[in-house]
Amino acid sequence: MPDFTERRRMMVDTQIRPSDVTKYPIIEAMLEVPREQFVPDSQREAAYADQNVKLGGSRVLMEPRTLAKMLDAVDLQNDELVLDVACGLGYSTAVAARVAQMVIGVEEDADMAADAQELLSETGADNAIVHTGPLAGGAAEHGPYDVILVEGGAEELPAGLLDQLKDGGRIAVLMMTGALGEVKIGYKSGARISWRFAFNASAPVLPGFAAAREFAL
Repeated sequence: MPDFTERRRMMVDTQIRPSDVTKYPIIEAMLEVPREQFVPDSQREAAYADQNVKLGGSRVLMEPRTLAKMLDAVDLQNDELVLDVACGLGYSTAVAARVAQMVIGVEEDADMAADAQELLSETGADNAIVHTGPLAGGAAEHGPYDVILVEGGAEELPAGLLDQLKDGGRIAVLMMTGALGEVKIGYKSGARISWRFAFNASAPVLPGFAAAREFAL
């Protein structure tokens, strides 16, 4: 039987700590959450690799380093309400729930959403729920949010999603240009969002987050 506990420790020691993630609550959460349970059975052996893990179709679970650095860059606090967009099978929601006060995951695939809710309950994330609906729609009924995390690539951000962010809130998103991506942190002040670069990463563009294409005759 694979020793997934040891693999989690190695993931943190070889992928997370060397990436300048130093906040203890994030490190502790990534040591505790059993990542192998939040991927399809066929991908369990790849759960702790330093790469995106396929969830099905074009969807992936982003590599551990990307999630950890996003949480670090957005400076998540233990009294905050978080919207976790494109939560997949719930891993990112489970990790964030060990740091924040409450997390709302959003998943549009009904089967994945149901599995995510079950896995969150099984792993003790009692302060997390999964909202089933279009990723780009967020979950306005539970907001506004202190922090929004987008768990995949984006070429454009839906305006309605930014509207769900509190004044003074932060959003972390991986903005993709072709195959290249930059995680950026947005800070909301009034109706304005100011952005700063955090680090480079890559992931497939999420449904509803692609730029409109112009067709030429």
